[in-house]
Amino acid sequence: MAPSTGPKNLRVALIQGSKITEDRTLKKRASVTVGQEAKNTFVVPVSNLPSSFTLFELQNNQYSLLFRPTMEGKVSLNGADVTLQQAMAQGLAKARGDVHVLPLNDGSKGRVVLGEVSLLFQFVTPPPEPPRPTLPDNVKGSFFSQIDQFFFLILAVSLGIHFSGASYIACQPAPVERELELDELPDRFVKAMMPVEIKKVEKKVEVADKGEEKKEEKKVEKADKPEKAATTNAADHKKDLEAKVASKGLLKLIGAAGAGDGALEDVLGNSNGVGSIADALNGAGGVGVATADSLGNNGPKGGTAGNKADIGSLGTSGTGKVDLGEKAAATIHGRVEDSTPEVDSADVDRGKLTEFVRSRKRAIQGCYEKELKRNPSLKGKVTVNFSINPQGRAVSVDVEDGGLGNEAVISCIKTTVRGWVFPFKPDSDVPVSYPFVFAPAS
Repeated sequence: MAPSTGPKNLRVALIQGSKITEDRTLKKRASVTVGQEAKNTFVVPVSNLPSSFTLFELQNNQYSLLFRPTMEGKVSLNGADVTLQQAMAQGLAKARGDVHVLPLNDGSKGRVVLGEVSLLFQFVTPPPEPPRPTLPDNVKGSFFSQIDQFFFLILAVSLGIHFSGASYIACQPAPVERELELDELPDRFVKAMMPVEIKKVEKKVEVADKGEEKKEEKKVEKADKPEKAATTNAADHKKDLEAKVASKGLLKLIGAAGAGDGALEDVLGNSNGVGSIADALNGAGGVGVATADSLGNNGPKGGTAGNKADIGSLGTSGTGKVDLGEKAAATIHGRVEDSTPEVDSADVDRGKLTEFVRSRKRAIQGCYEKELKRNPSLKGKVTVNFSINPQGRAVSVDVEDGGLGNEAVISCIKTTVRGWVFPFKPDSDVPVSYPFVFAPAS
């Protein structure tokens, strides 16, 4: 083995008391630190040493000894021995802050006292690297002797079969797809491809409906024309009016709007040719007209036991229909009561949670009132169980039925609660149990 011709490495021996406790040759050139911390090059657990002190510093591939003025030691430089104090006095050591820097060369050696320990150092030639061990050829063997021959055989057969099959399929001609004739298509495909016939049938129906409507309109026009022609003859008009009054009866007559002659005009049309109500009602069976003379001067027309009724106050019209006014639509309201929720975490304030839910209780009430219209006796209690995740959303929503018994309300409540975003951001999911009581509003 040829000796190494590169720079020498540093060898340091640590002495405690009168014994050498550690002797180490650095494998590569690097700075050397001494102290109590485990990251130092030499760890010395004594009380008077600092936690870490750089004793040998490597800069630009040259070592320097760092020491404080209070430290003792002797160093051999170029064959001459000098103490640390002499190196400071002669200017060999340069001051750097609270330490002095003494350059060293590969021939330097010496001893430095650092507290309770002493360090001996010198530069030595690093030992040559040992040759890499190699195995004999008969032990190493060849490539084929190292593989599993049985496995290699199976792998080769499998690859051959797969590649041969793929090659055979690739060499086959592509199959030609025969186009089906229209007669060969199933009926369902023919109906899907030809929906025009269905549209034609619908158009025919619409045309037929329009034809019937036109025929009805023509019939109505034809029925109106004789009435318009009858008004030209006063005598025929009087006969028609008498026949109409006899068929309508007294209720139709008194339901006409207006007073005096105007009441007859709504029923009888134009009052030309009619002298009195008695003449107009001539021929109507069971109908009579009361007069003021038969009941007393200016007495009420009717029985003496009753009072006169004002037909106009009933809101009647000349068509004989009595206007009873618009019927007010019935409204159903429900009442929703909530209790104090159960919360198992300090990250969610119970009071703020109650305030948040009550501000959105109208949506819960809407779910209940929607089904209350179908079942006015619907009432009961439910408990909504959910968790508030770190993003503030409601997850794992479940509704515990406590007697309500309506799946539609429960499903609506689940959907509503899933959309809530709470003003809380807990570290983990916080379970919440919130009860509601539903009852019809009194």
